[in-house]
Amino acid sequence: MMKKRFGLPDLGLGLGLRSVHYQHILAERPKVGWFEVLSDNYMHTRGRPLDFLDRIAERYPVALHGVGLSIGSTDELDLDYLAELRRLRDRVGAHWVSDHICWTGVNGRHGHDLYPVPFTEEALRHIARRVCQVQDYLEAPLVLENPSSYLEFHGSTLGEAEFIAALLEESDCGLLLDVNNVYVNAHNHGFDALGYLRRLPPERVVQLHIAGHSQAQGYLADTHSAPVAAGVWELLAEAWRLGVRAPLLLEWDAEIPEFAELERELGLAQLHWGAERAEVGS
Repeated sequence: MMKKRFGLPDLGLGLGLRSVHYQHILAERPKVGWFEVLSDNYMHTRGRPLDFLDRIAERYPVALHGVGLSIGSTDELDLDYLAELRRLRDRVGAHWVSDHICWTGVNGRHGHDLYPVPFTEEALRHIARRVCQVQDYLEAPLVLENPSSYLEFHGSTLGEAEFIAALLEESDCGLLLDVNNVYVNAHNHGFDALGYLRRLPPERVVQLHIAGHSQAQGYLADTHSAPVAAGVWELLAEAWRLGVRAPLLLEWDAEIPEFAELERELGLAQLHWGAERAEVGS
């Protein structure tokens, strides 16, 4: 396998692991490069889902993707959460651990959502310190996903891409580049998506996400409930032209279809991905 930044492998094209597909995956052994595992669903449990995960991880490479780290919160880092996350990573041999540039709770109360952070120098320094603490605990790079958002802070002094690029540099962490999130935010906040991509360091990208979105009242919502839009495929191609080289993951989290439909969508990803790789000679 071709090695990427931080010595992590290029796993190719993957899918998000969902419980409705456990039996199909184990019985049919579909040709999928890897699975992304929602880590919070398998922490603090010793039940049947963990047994399925163990069996799937024996057959496929996996990476962990979480929603509960709350890296942007002002609360102290939850060391019990980190301990459980590390145990899960080691148990299934996950190649990397990712989460989101967001906060999910405050004063010990969990909000069950991914809330945006202000793009300020103060927030940048605060989050970078916490990322370094997490990386020290995990003894491995943390990979953070660019957010999807619907409101902006009046007090922000940095652009989103500028903030993320500075965070990656200051904390020496990796980026999970969610192309759909860039597309959604560009529409919702009126910025240039290609210009955004140009501000990010391609060598920091450990993983890519693509997904479908929905529209309501003039906004795009990152619902992961539909096929990938044409504009997202086009933006993915631009990322490749800008030098991004990373494993690609298709997300589908709501109104989850039969596995065959996911395989068809992954086939489209292979067409787009393969064409861009051929064009740039990689």
